[in-house]
Amino acid sequence: MKHRRCSHCKKKGPQEEMLLRQLKAFCGTNCFAEWAAANVSKLAKKGRQIESRINRENREKVKTKGVHLREAQASFNAYIRERDAEEPCISCGRFHTGKYDAGHYRSVGSSPELRFDEDNCHRQCVPCNQHKSGNLISYRINLVKRIGQERVDKLEGPHEPKRYTIEQIQEIKAHYRKQCREMQKQDAA
Repeated sequence: MKHRRCSHCKKKGPQEEMLLRQLKAFCGTNCFAEWAAANVSKLAKKGRQIESRINRENREKVKTKGVHLREAQASFNAYIRERDAEEPCISCGRFHTGKYDAGHYRSVGSSPELRFDEDNCHRQCVPCNQHKSGNLISYRINLVKRIGQERVDKLEGPHEPKRYTIEQIQEIKAHYRKQCREMQKQDAA
């Protein structure tokens, strides 16, 4: 007869007398109860971690393409604001203590293929971006100064529509999150 060691008191006993719980052997119910009382917090924490991971995976599975696009856009916008942190507003050219947006020269609604084009998006103050609908005349003048006429003409020219898959969108989101984190680390150092 094979003998197993009790997981709690470490006594050896024949397999037929051992109490088996969760792939561990115990010499009796009292020994199991003592072991469980000592390890309940560890087991509960591990159970919560497993449950949290499963919930996160399930939430990721039910996300639509639109939700993924919004998340990718948010990480792209955060990257643009971080990239242009030392620059003034692209439209009005001023620094102020208010909030800044990542303003698109060609809007996402009119040119969705330029949604993630870094030449098309720059740091812009909220009054210019939201209240003045992008303040596009000043935006274009300063955009030519910043990136050059040739690249502005390329933005204004015709573009092929882009059809992103969910995997491509997730890669874009991960790429810009990584870029943003690296820039923040450089700023902190």
